[in-house]
Amino acid sequence: MSSLPHHNHAAGSCRVRRGMRALFLFLALLLVPFHAGSVVAETLSSHPNNVIVVGGDRDYPPYEFIDRDGNPSGYNVELTKAIANVMGMKVEFRLGGWSEMRTALQNGTVDVLQGISYSDERVNEVDFSLPHTIVNHAIFARRDSPMINSLKEVEGKSVAVHRGGIMHDLLARKGFAGKLVLTDTPADALRLLAAGKCDYAIVAIVPGMYLIRELKLTNLLPVVRNVATYRYCYAVKKGNKELLSRFDEGLAILKQTGQHQAIYEKWLGVLEPERVDWRTIVKYGAVVVIPLVLLLGGFALWSRTLHQQVALRTADLTREISERRHAEEELLLNQQQLVQADKMAALGVLVSGVAHEINNPTGLILLDIPILKRAHRDTAPILEEHFRERGDFPIGGVPYTEMRDEIPRIHDEMLEGAHRIKRIVNDLKDFARRDDTGDKGAMDFAAVVKTAIRLVDPTIRKATNSFTAACEEELPQVWGNAQRIEQVVVNLLLNACQALPDTARKIALDIRHDREQGQVVLQVRDEGVGIDPEHLSRLTDPFFTTKRDSGGTGLGLSVSAGIVKEHGGTLTFESEVGKGTTVTLMLPTAGNDQSDT
Repeated sequence: MSSLPHHNHAAGSCRVRRGMRALFLFLALLLVPFHAGSVVAETLSSHPNNVIVVGGDRDYPPYEFIDRDGNPSGYNVELTKAIANVMGMKVEFRLGGWSEMRTALQNGTVDVLQGISYSDERVNEVDFSLPHTIVNHAIFARRDSPMINSLKEVEGKSVAVHRGGIMHDLLARKGFAGKLVLTDTPADALRLLAAGKCDYAIVAIVPGMYLIRELKLTNLLPVVRNVATYRYCYAVKKGNKELLSRFDEGLAILKQTGQHQAIYEKWLGVLEPERVDWRTIVKYGAVVVIPLVLLLGGFALWSRTLHQQVALRTADLTREISERRHAEEELLLNQQQLVQADKMAALGVLVSGVAHEINNPTGLILLDIPILKRAHRDTAPILEEHFRERGDFPIGGVPYTEMRDEIPRIHDEMLEGAHRIKRIVNDLKDFARRDDTGDKGAMDFAAVVKTAIRLVDPTIRKATNSFTAACEEELPQVWGNAQRIEQVVVNLLLNACQALPDTARKIALDIRHDREQGQVVLQVRDEGVGIDPEHLSRLTDPFFTTKRDSGGTGLGLSVSAGIVKEHGGTLTFESEVGKGTTVTLMLPTAGNDQSDT
């Protein structure tokens, strides 16, 4: 199967981007000496034993494909190169038929698949990384085809799907009552549909729209835009945890540095990126080069003047002070990055692929339900009069005498559910928002704990059937940063959930006021596996973890301890192996510690 050609303007954009990268590389070399030991992530056939073979689909644009020059390209390929670069890995790309690549992973011909949808069935054959994006699948039809609204409506029809793809797995598992037309690539499925050789095609929405544009299949359109949503991950052969952890770590770094978002926006944010011309390059080049030249000139003049006016000892002392200040700034920056990295790791566990688009349908629900309530209120007298004249009659298959009271209740429950969804999403957005200022103030500690419980509620319900929370009435306020304290409570609750071997074990949370010491006390007790005595003193050490095999980073308690210390509080641990652990968090009340305001 031949690879898809690019549009002319897309090729021009690629040449422009290469020119910009060359320009900025030149500028970077002016400022930073080349490190002879740095590792470039590329195919190095001269060291085959050190190369990680990355498999992918040869024709799945814009995620991964062979470009018109015969080179691997796409979102997955660029993301893998970036991960390999930051992790010091050498990778070789091997793109082919999708079924062939899945088989190659199992027989060891490739080490990792860079783009595969997560499913419970596939967990039995591969190990998945954390997701790097979300893929939505759509039903495509010809413009003259009857319109449909759901996957169920294609039963009995001929449907083209990608062989070995996630939708092939889904339809086969459900026992699809129609004719499955299996193709080697999504492009083949759309071509068959355009030619009238099948009734529908099910393809991921982004590749589908991309292929329709590139292949000029103007008689096709998506009729159901979201029939299935899957997390899109890296995958390795079962048991290859070491390689998987390297990709997870690299992906986390890219998310923190913003590289992942840039790659996502480049390939998936829009289908037709804006044209970049040379005038734009010259403009931005001038913005960078002119201040750089002035800065270098100023440094040269300053060095010469300093050499003439001060003694060598004074110069050495000035340089030492400058380096110490720079080191302190670097330390503060690293601490902030650790805090944000831990927040993002916790957020990934909590949301597990919840996309930001959830606010759009929720907003529609919140707008439409009040309209339905008013419509029912206006029609209720008519229905009541009909009931008095003709007796009981069915509504939606249920007698009117039952539905008369049920419909208002259903409307109220739907409205409350929509509000709950919106609150949860807003809580998650607040939790993930970066806070570099660390502003403090008097806060309601009980309210902060309630928000943290609401965030981890799905994880708690999955971990235990018995969770209790008790709070002493009329607690005094605590002085601090609510967002950071919320992060500490989230980490403590997640650790308690992860410590439970089964759902029969309990977790208890208690908040009280220690009036003698002027502190608010939070205790989280779990009936988990407990902690070995020799490990208790190291729990807050950076990168120390007893859960390395299950993906622990060793940052959660270390960051939490730093936040608590910053607020003048204490974090202590008591544990007995096989019986559980108690974590005690103590924070000064607002009247006792406002020294750093």
